Amino acid sequence: MSVIRPVLFSLLALSLSAAPPRLVVEETTIGQVHAAFQNHTMTCRALVDTYLARIARYDDQGPRLNAISSVNPEAKAEAARLDQAFADRGLTGPLHCVPVIVKDNIQTAGWETTAGSLALRGFVPDRDAIAITRLKNAGAIILAKANMPDLALNALATVNLIHGATRNPYALDRVPAGSSGGTAVAVAANFGLVGLGMDTGNSVRGPAAHASLVGIRPSLGLTSRAGLIPLDAQSDTVGPMARTVEDAAIVLDVLVGHDPADPSTEILRQWPVQPSMLATAADGLDGIRIGVLRQAYQGGNLHLDPQIARVFANALNDLNSLGAEVVDSVSVDFVPRVPGTEACHGLKYDLNAFLDQQGARAPVSSLAAIIASGKFHPSVADDMRALNAINSEGDGSNACRLAKAYREAVATALSDEMLRLHLDVLVYPTWSQLPQLTSQITVEEAGQSLRFATSSGFPALTVPMGFTPDALPIGLSFLSRSWSEVGLIRVGYAYEQATRHRRPPVLAPPIPCVCGDVR
Repeated sequence: MSVIRPVLFSLLALSLSAAPPRLVVEETTIGQVHAAFQNHTMTCRALVDTYLARIARYDDQGPRLNAISSVNPEAKAEAARLDQAFADRGLTGPLHCVPVIVKDNIQTAGWETTAGSLALRGFVPDRDAIAITRLKNAGAIILAKANMPDLALNALATVNLIHGATRNPYALDRVPAGSSGGTAVAVAANFGLVGLGMDTGNSVRGPAAHASLVGIRPSLGLTSRAGLIPLDAQSDTVGPMARTVEDAAIVLDVLVGHDPADPSTEILRQWPVQPSMLATAADGLDGIRIGVLRQAYQGGNLHLDPQIARVFANALNDLNSLGAEVVDSVSVDFVPRVPGTEACHGLKYDLNAFLDQQGARAPVSSLAAIIASGKFHPSVADDMRALNAINSEGDGSNACRLAKAYREAVATALSDEMLRLHLDVLVYPTWSQLPQLTSQITVEEAGQSLRFATSSGFPALTVPMGFTPDALPIGLSFLSRSWSEVGLIRVGYAYEQATRHRRPPVLAPPIPCVCGDVR
């Protein structure tokens, strides 16, 4: 008996110590958070408190990343309500207590939305953007708004007169790109679980690549733009940013849907049942043909940076070893842009219409009024004045007919080449150059690879491709035909799971969970 008793006590101690470990907030995922709620090792309030503590430590202090423009004053109360709802009936939706960082040109009811413009300080919308409504209906908490350049006009850096410059958490002397740079930095530094950006040219994918994140530009018309402060309604899309492909796909599932307020989504009426974006994610790459779109990053005075070229070559080898067939003979017919298409919509037309709809809530009435106020950062001055000088014509105009014909021609050229070579997706580095030094920002040396997705309206996905020896992140983009997001996510997921290139910035290390007694 004297031998058996110690064994019994040891087994009892082992069973007591086998309780699930407490969730580590940094680098966690939606699935891991929900599992922690269900095994009672985390509460919504504790999760929100820990993210808020990280914002205070690393955005407001420490490296002062300056990614957050404002924090939701109701976040803690919303977390408490979700904890009670979970106690009553379990998870309230696919994004139950998912703290989201939102770009500051996406309207939030009762909460200032400035689009990074000092001239728009004090604009408080009376309703949420449709994207925000869908996130909330799925159980999400809008935790904070993220910094951005004035009116989303700067694709190279995230800076304005209200909050100053956002800093790249992987190298404080490098830019995080724009215009969703604040969202990217916040998600990369673990200030929230996922983020929401707007991609007109490359504004989700560029910052995501600069911050070792996943970013998705959906097909034009897949997600509603109603409630966005527009840059160019002909190209604006709202898309997710996350640390994993799975989390980005879960958010995209929530965002997809027809919206009468956005005519571009009318095609979704034909989809009575929309497939999950993760429907084929686990299928791997066997039988997938991937074309190398060198035209996306070659041409002009720039060549692919040698460090990126080496990482990209490794990525192509990885895709091949995962079962994909990599085709390196892609050649898309050049489609010239017809002069005059820039008069179709554009910032002047769309922003003026938006401000007119806001009435007295908006502190200014037009782009011209913003320019006259002088309340804008010098980095966007030339673009702002040039866009205001265009006599935009709007829907039904000859300029818009030409612009539509151009988009269709680019889409056709891409589709024809993919059909000719039996390609499922195209691949290229998200940017051809490394993140620029904040002291040497130039358009000529930036290296965006944006032309084809933006011009065609096709969806694109960027995933972490690795790092330079100096620990600068590099992104890999996949592009395919409209409405092919499920296939893109399959390819991106397989590559991500096999390579695991994502890693957090050392400048924002873990902090103790602000958890209290959650068991």
